[in-house]
Amino acid sequence: MCGRFVLHTPPASLAGYFDIDAIPDLAASYNIAPSQPVAAVRMPGQHRELVLLRWGLVPSWAKEAKTNYSMINARAETVAEKPAYRTAFRQRRCLIPAGGFYEWRQTPDGKQPYYICMQQDGVFALAGLWEHWEKQDEVVESCTIIVTEANDTIRPVHDRMPVIIQPSDFDRWLDPESRDADAMKALLQPWPANEMTIYPVSKAANSPANNDARCIAPMM
Repeated sequence: MCGRFVLHTPPASLAGYFDIDAIPDLAASYNIAPSQPVAAVRMPGQHRELVLLRWGLVPSWAKEAKTNYSMINARAETVAEKPAYRTAFRQRRCLIPAGGFYEWRQTPDGKQPYYICMQQDGVFALAGLWEHWEKQDEVVESCTIIVTEANDTIRPVHDRMPVIIQPSDFDRWLDPESRDADAMKALLQPWPANEMTIYPVSKAANSPANNDARCIAPMM
């Protein structure tokens, strides 16, 4: 699964990477956690936009705007069929910018966090889905991150990883008119292992209350 991630890319760099004219001045975040607002790129019309969505999907048919922890991730193998995700998978796909993410290994001394990022240490795009929930005067727009089997770099620590979308596939992934489920599912593959790196970091990353660069600094 993917339960925490990082985004510290300057807004100007995000605008260039995702081909968006305007991006709000996002503060760097080194420990983004479920239920927090996260940046997401979507294309509800002809143009891409960056919006803030609550992490933890609330299906449009839910009776109330609550979600459980499991709704932060959708499994690639079943995302097209599960009632909570299948409509969003057809029509409301998004990209969630990230600079890296965390996974944990249980050790005799407790949970050891590991930081995972690209070897080139740049921004990349997690595959996401978004939903619009509305009841009376309350409106919630939320999202989930799609996960798949881990690649060889990550597998020693965890058996799952978030799906990462290639820039050449951004248009196809974001287009709400692209409704071929098989074609979309073909994009949900593990990222090449040789392009990623993983290393242990301080246990400060275990708490979302800690949100600074020490969370991603390699352990000495």
